[in-house]
Amino acid sequence: MQIKLKFLGAARNVTGSRHFLEANGKSLLVDCGFYQERQFRKRNWDPFPIAAKSINTVLLTHAHLDHCGLLPKLVQEGFSGKIYCTPATAEIVRIILLDSAKIQEEDAEYKRKRHEREGRKGPYPEAPLYTIKDAEACFPLLSPVKYRESASIGDGVEATFYDAGHVLGSSIIRVKVRQEGEERIVMFSGDLGRPNRPIVCDPTVFDSADYVIIESTYGDRVHEDTKDVKQTIAEVINSTKKAGGNIIIPSFALERSQEVLYYINELLMEKAIQPVKVFLDSPMASRITKVFRHHPELFDEQMTEFVNNHESPFNLPGLEVAGGAEQSKAINRIKGTIMVIAGSGMCTGGRVKHHLVNNISRPESTIMFVGYQAIGTLGRSIVDGAKKVRILGQTYPVKARIVRIHGFSAHADKNELFGWLRELKSPPKGVFVVHGETESAQAFADYAREKTGWQISVPEYQDEIVLS
Repeated sequence: MQIKLKFLGAARNVTGSRHFLEANGKSLLVDCGFYQERQFRKRNWDPFPIAAKSINTVLLTHAHLDHCGLLPKLVQEGFSGKIYCTPATAEIVRIILLDSAKIQEEDAEYKRKRHEREGRKGPYPEAPLYTIKDAEACFPLLSPVKYRESASIGDGVEATFYDAGHVLGSSIIRVKVRQEGEERIVMFSGDLGRPNRPIVCDPTVFDSADYVIIESTYGDRVHEDTKDVKQTIAEVINSTKKAGGNIIIPSFALERSQEVLYYINELLMEKAIQPVKVFLDSPMASRITKVFRHHPELFDEQMTEFVNNHESPFNLPGLEVAGGAEQSKAINRIKGTIMVIAGSGMCTGGRVKHHLVNNISRPESTIMFVGYQAIGTLGRSIVDGAKKVRILGQTYPVKARIVRIHGFSAHADKNELFGWLRELKSPPKGVFVVHGETESAQAFADYAREKTGWQISVPEYQDEIVLS
């Protein structure tokens, strides 16, 4: 039996997740993600390293852009097979891809006009990476599979989806390959969540696998306690309100926005914060919040009890959802302290950029980061202490208070990743550490190898490995 594994993304970096698996004459692509780090974004424009027409099936771990955002380009290049994912992921992918396509089109037009005004040409074509029409072409290929149900790829290859506890509908994918009486299990962790987090269930654990591909976003650190998260949010809201500034939260539309609302609602119920006007300035986050209401069966016990005993945490007092662009612009004309939750989470696009323009140079305002900031993104520059940043073609001094909350992460930390891996009762034949910056991935690989003695490596971009 021979299985080939090739790492086409998220190898020694955090975004652009793509893993190619060949077994029994079948070719599978696990995730098809968009690169968000500036130094890797050119890869989004490159032709796929594997001919799209030759790929039989896509297995999607979840709907974050860095895992699904290049699906329209894959279909554009000729892929026509099934895209297997959970029902919640299938719903959210439609929202994410349409929003991404709209941003691609708007950014291309904005860039064209700006370059025209400046009398120069940009490094990329003045055309979108893909269009709304390209995104819509993916939708008929989405094939929902419930947790613990298997999708048959054919010729002795099947994939089963398990709860990853990361975001609504997120999955660990277990690929089983059978050939001439032999069997191999290749496990893809996807983005692994944290135990005891609000809203979604804990990650599924396993006692056996032959090969494991595991993420390492926070593989070199341990998160803050959740109590510290709530205390920090409370302190930020109360102190910023006292100073007379605004609170701007760059947030991912999927899970993070909903989790922020959950904590604010709890703090209001506990009277730990003063009431504040909250704007969810993300049509995408608003649409995704509706998907949460469609899938109460995916909530953990804590969230289920909350919903059974109170109103939805997504309908907290003082919450307004900004719809159109004019409503979004009007937010910046409001007097007094407000909180704005807006995308994108790494400040790489979307409405948050306009709110940063209006607040990043105000000492009385606070920019609160509640998610991972990849190297090369505007968000990373800000949290790393840049004195000036370029936003929408203009340079602004950073005078606002910058707060970063690591404990908010929906990614497992070093101890939680290792705890999940250590549930395996016997050593796997190989563990491959991906989806982490080089230092983080290497640190986790070294730590886990020292603790277990297992074969653990950190693959490079486009490395190909034969799994015997």
